[in-house]
Amino acid sequence: MRNTPHYVTTDDEVVKRLIRENPWCTYVSSTANGLVASHYATLLEEDADGISIVSHFGRPDEKLHELGEHEILVIVQGPHGYISPGWYAEGDIVPTWNHVTAHLYGTPEILSDEENYAVLRRLVDHFERGMPEPHSLDEDPERMRRVALGTVGLRLRVTRFDARRKLSQNKPSEVRERIVSALRGDGPYAHPALADEMQRVE
Repeated sequence: MRNTPHYVTTDDEVVKRLIRENPWCTYVSSTANGLVASHYATLLEEDADGISIVSHFGRPDEKLHELGEHEILVIVQGPHGYISPGWYAEGDIVPTWNHVTAHLYGTPEILSDEENYAVLRRLVDHFERGMPEPHSLDEDPERMRRVALGTVGLRLRVTRFDARRKLSQNKPSEVRERIVSALRGDGPYAHPALADEMQRVE
């Protein structure tokens, strides 16, 4: 990411929350055949030391990524949006884009079939829990285990991360208040989740 020290966060808990709230992640590998990127649902391992995530790749993505052979980059993108100079003080006419983003690095560990199946169960249970009648892999485990063979599970213990919260911290408090109010409004760039992030850094 661009070198913007004012917006850097080194807080593990901020990054963990970002992963929890934004589980659709981008996985990037620099392979012998060039760059490869894929997108998969991801879960934070809550009981792990440091930051650790689990996911699964659909075959043959694991071969395209040379998964487990080298370090990869995982991009976690939180709320982001356009910030209009119409919300600034008069004469300040440079727009920007506010965002919360983390780049995670590490070499993934390939999971066994049993570990992978456990991750798939966790993923389904995690996202189904908000449904009025949640489904589970346990409804048809024999069939689900066959389906699971088309996937490869992974664990990434994050060895380093680069995270940014660029949220108009360089603006006076009254301008930040106007931006938050506009993001909570009904205009073309309304974004309540981004407003929430801005208020977290006040």
